[in-house]
Amino acid sequence: MPGVLEGIRVLDFGRYIAGPFCGALLGDLGAEVIRVEKLDGSEDRWVMPVGPNQTGEGATFLQMNRNKLGLTLNPTKPAGREVVKRLVKSADVVVANLPVDTLTEMGLDYESLSAVNPRIILAMTSMFGAEGPYAERVGFDTIGQAMSGAMYLSGFGDAPTRIAAPYVDFTTALLNTVGVLAALRDRDKSGKGQKVETALLRSAMNATNTFMIEQDLLNTNRGPIGNRAWVQGPADSFKCSDGWIYAMTIGQPLFVRWAKLMGEEKWLTDARYKDDLSRGENGVELSARMNEWCGKHTVAEALPLLAEARIPAGPIMTPKQIMEDAHVVDQKFLTPMHYPGLDKPYPLLAEPVKLSRTPITTKRPPTLGEHTDSILGELGYSTADIAQLRKDRVV
Repeated sequence: MPGVLEGIRVLDFGRYIAGPFCGALLGDLGAEVIRVEKLDGSEDRWVMPVGPNQTGEGATFLQMNRNKLGLTLNPTKPAGREVVKRLVKSADVVVANLPVDTLTEMGLDYESLSAVNPRIILAMTSMFGAEGPYAERVGFDTIGQAMSGAMYLSGFGDAPTRIAAPYVDFTTALLNTVGVLAALRDRDKSGKGQKVETALLRSAMNATNTFMIEQDLLNTNRGPIGNRAWVQGPADSFKCSDGWIYAMTIGQPLFVRWAKLMGEEKWLTDARYKDDLSRGENGVELSARMNEWCGKHTVAEALPLLAEARIPAGPIMTPKQIMEDAHVVDQKFLTPMHYPGLDKPYPLLAEPVKLSRTPITTKRPPTLGEHTDSILGELGYSTADIAQLRKDRVV
């Protein structure tokens, strides 16, 4: 069944995660997405290589570039700029997480694009945004974590701690996708394209904005407290006899159920635990009691008891364990995806959102330049033209 974005062409000049994952999501929804990269392969293709002897394409590329066609191109050469113009005339969306000066050099700034195609939508992402004192600076996910307060608030106080999963990149890609869908909807009414802009720092601050609001209004000066929570409790990682779990309560009904499970009904009238804020301030004591209880149970014993009491909890798992989890396996969260050069299929979370009437279908990422000839042919280039472009190292 055709996807909801069938007929939409996306040119993906993105690198690493924030741009490419936006392209991947648009591809999931049925758009035709063309990944445009350097002739020898863009640097993000090779990050965390997973082929035999850790060579070839990387894990990040394999996740971010499903449902795409592959085109190699040097857009800084005059003939390459002409290819870009032909592509833009045929396209609806351009995705690019590149510095502003690089966009201009490649002819991918909004002014250049809209002069070729007034209906084009440019989804651009940078570290700090296109304007302001830091506009020319570059950066990655962890810079956003560092500058938004997230690293300062994480860890146990001995050193600022980054979150291993690059959530700033992924949330930026999601916000970019929302912006593109909104721009497409507006274009249906106005007939005009527009620029959709995201910035990693803006995305990171969106995730920590709650702490800024509290700080500004109450001057709380929060600091890192490990895996506990500031304004609820118990909420922490807990050690069972054979492994770790995370469990949390928030709100009075949950705390009542937890206290009864612990056999600590007396705490329901204890002023130290009268509300979420008080429980957060006295979280050390609550965590100690929960740890005592968990230490008497295995993970397999503790989780059903917590589930029966309707207390949110889950095992702390390794990447290997999550792939073997009963629910993940039963619900087919991971799809085996074949890719040339790999010894076996790799596990791809290919359906990040489920659509009941127009379900997502997934195709493997492209090999380097796999569809260059067919795309150029569609743009009007002859076989001889393409051969010359290859000779001149334009494609």
